[in-house]
Amino acid sequence: MALTTDRLGLATLRRLPAQCRPLLRPGTVPAGIVHLGLGAFHRAHQAVHTEAAVGAAGGDWGIIGIAPRSTAVVDALAGQDHLFSVTTLAAEGAATRVVGALAGVRHAASDPQAVVRLLADPAIRVVTLTVTEKAYQLDPVTGTLRTDPELIADLTTDRAPRTVPGLLLRGLLARAAADAGPVALVSCDNLPANGRRLRGLIGQVLARARVPDGPAGWIDAHVGFPGTMVDRIVPAATAATLDTARRALGVRDLAAVAAEPYSQWVIEDDFPAGRPAWERAGATLTGDAGPWERLKLRTLNGVHSATAYLGALAGAETVAETLALPGLDAVLRRLVAEDVAPSFTPPSGVSVPAYGEQVLARFANPAIRHRTLQIAMDGSQKLPQRILHTIVDLRAAGRSAHWAALVVAAWLRFVRGHADDGRPLPLDDPLADRLRTALTAVPDTPAGVVDAVFAVGEVFPAALAADEEVRADVVGWLTALERHGVRATLAGAR
Repeated sequence: MALTTDRLGLATLRRLPAQCRPLLRPGTVPAGIVHLGLGAFHRAHQAVHTEAAVGAAGGDWGIIGIAPRSTAVVDALAGQDHLFSVTTLAAEGAATRVVGALAGVRHAASDPQAVVRLLADPAIRVVTLTVTEKAYQLDPVTGTLRTDPELIADLTTDRAPRTVPGLLLRGLLARAAADAGPVALVSCDNLPANGRRLRGLIGQVLARARVPDGPAGWIDAHVGFPGTMVDRIVPAATAATLDTARRALGVRDLAAVAAEPYSQWVIEDDFPAGRPAWERAGATLTGDAGPWERLKLRTLNGVHSATAYLGALAGAETVAETLALPGLDAVLRRLVAEDVAPSFTPPSGVSVPAYGEQVLARFANPAIRHRTLQIAMDGSQKLPQRILHTIVDLRAAGRSAHWAALVVAAWLRFVRGHADDGRPLPLDDPLADRLRTALTAVPDTPAGVVDAVFAVGEVFPAALAADEEVRADVVGWLTALERHGVRATLAGAR
């Protein structure tokens, strides 16, 4: 229990303004969920929805949050009796409320066996994940398991697991050995068909680890993989985030997060051992999250990446600042209407251009300082789902992908490492070395850059890399960006 009188915790709950107090008191709701990836997004999204669901309908659905690597958030939450606050940021003002959905926290890297035991605990019936695309260790183009040395060691030795797939494998095997009852593994990451991807990952892991038929069959029969779509803009916490929470609460919160008002969660209702009443907290329960996933990945996330790369090149720090670039809003609207909308069938009753307008309004929220460089991270993992799948589907239908090609060109220019004013840009990407090596072996021209990076099969499917119309569009846009910069390119965009 936190003992300080100036820090958020059970001892200071009564001092909080009434509108800031949690719906649930930690320690009163037994754990039924384990969550892997204790970052800001989970705390501002699934934890908020789950607390509201339990508050409305009851149930033993407390969350034990697992941080795979960093100890900072674990230490902060443990020092606050697992309480934290979420500040909702709107143009008209901010509102802060403490969340009490967490029943505990663990650090996987320092005690992986404790995580394995939790995954095998029959009281845990749902395991959710927000670990980002790269932690799944899947090739974003082929969906096959990567040959990462740490992962291979997890699957072929009996050492303590160090990767997310390794933790899941050991936990499921321990669960099967104990016949501990069914469980749902729920990906809440921005992956296409994330439920099927996670199911496929587990299947590949079982095969690579040469798991015998008995436990493999138990896992196949007792584990569900519901797909989801999650949506809420949650910028990285800053000192300003903590200051805002302190002013609202009257005590310090070292695990405070901030987010936009909008929050959406679409969930396939496939839970073999039950679930919280998330529909009572605004979630959409469906038989197929696929159309919602594609809507969000291609429209919101695609526009987000376009804004991040163009903004970073132009020297804009945040998404809201980027949207002020002359001509960008028109380009983004054409991207949505002319490329994204024709590339897939949206959920029934949903207009993709209207959804795109809502996205642009959310991105323009001046209270959300979502940094372009934060969104630009891991582009090789994000671009296939956000942009390349749109291009592939358009080309299969015989259509042009002119505006999506601009996003690819902006990413390629970002990969080269310098903004329009010459300032260096960081390439925080799991394929950074592979991309840089590819660029050093070709002529330093737009055509050379396109040919080099199109040959990186981990990012670009072979058919797309061989598409001369797409290549010509990307070379054209990259030439304009390198000669004239973002502002002039947007002004002359046709």
